[in-house]
Formats: sequence, structure tokens, C-alpha cells
Amino acid sequence: MSSDKTLAWDYCEDYVVEDDVLLRARERAAQYGCHAIAPGAGAVLRLLAATLRARTAVEVGTGTGVASLWLLRGMDADGVLTTIDPEAENQRAAKAAFAEDGIRPERARTINGRPRDVLPRLADAAYDLVLVGSDSPSAADHVEQALRLLRPGGVLVLDEALWRGRVADPARRDEATTMVREIGRSLREDPRVLPAMIPSGDGLLLAVRR
Repeated sequence: MSSDKTLAWDYCEDYVVEDDVLLRARERAAQYGCHAIAPGAGAVLRLLAATLRARTAVEVGTGTGVASLWLLRGMDADGVLTTIDPEAENQRAAKAAFAEDGIRPERARTINGRPRDVLPRLADAAYDLVLVGSDSPSAADHVEQALRLLRPGGVLVLDEALWRGRVADPARRDEATTMVREIGRSLREDPRVLPAMIPSGDGLLLAVRR
């Protein structure tokens, strides 16, 4: 990539500046060893939530609430985010970020548990947006559950869809890269969705449910 393109890429990623609430949530993510969505990708999440006028959304992996904040800021004022994480400590940090941002408690439904146990209990075709991370061995199962949860016209977002830049390199055949690459191929060929890849952050794979 040329230096001009790299500069342009950096400009895009920093185009929407994070405020102190987001920055503190991001700092806590680093302290806790959690993945935090990149600022540019977070801005895309907010835009998607606002475009959909999302009232219901699901997030697989709360972390310390960075992506949650972006989503909640884009959703309708009465929209509810259901966010799932097996680590109670992470969710306590996320709740602190929500309170700091003035988000009413009833707008963030935090569920402490393993996504593979929680997702099957959520209602079919009841959600406007579902965010799934690629940093789980069960990511493919989470994507399949997400497609069940989405209403027609709802959007699936797969974060880290380029997996640290490795997915685009055919020589990379480690297990994690192969899994993420296969999820992308599967969604590209799935007649239930219309997909697109956005190279923001570490890649966002978007798919709208037909």
C-alpha cells in the first residue's frame, strides 16, 4: 500500500473522534485484555444502528462496553441492546461505562453466560442488528444463530472479518484464519443474505437478511 493510501486509511479511521467515555472504556478493555472495536468500525456501527432506527440489537461479547456504546448511541432512544458475555467482570465495567454515558439501565440488557447457551433462547426474527466477533472458536455457530434472530431487513455485523489482515493472504492457513475466511465465503454464497465487506478497523463483514 502506498504511503498516500496509508495516510488516507488512518484519516478514515480517526475521522470520528472518540470522547472521554469511549476512551475510558477502551482503556479498561486494554487493562482487562478484552478486544475493543476500532474507532472507525465503531462509527460504522453507530451509523448502521441509526440507519436501521434499531430498537432491538444483540451483541455477542460485551467486553468493557466499547462497541455497546457505539450501538446504543445510534439506536432509537427507546432501543434495547441485549449484550452477552461469559465474564461478569467485563460486564461490570461495561455497566459503569453505560452509567457514565447517561444510558438508562433498561436500555442495556446484560446477560452473563456463554453465547452458545444464551443465543438459542432469544426469539426468532426479533432483532434489527446482531454484532458477532470473530475472536471465538464458536463464531460460525454465532453467525448462524444471528441469521435466525434477524428480522427481514436486519443486519448482521461480523467484526474482525479480516482477522488481523490474514484473511486476504491465501498462504495463511492457520485454524483461526481459515475459520474466519470460511465464514466470509459462506455468507457470500448464502441466499438468505446480501453481504459486503468494509475494510474498517480489522474488517466489518455486513450482511442484510432478505
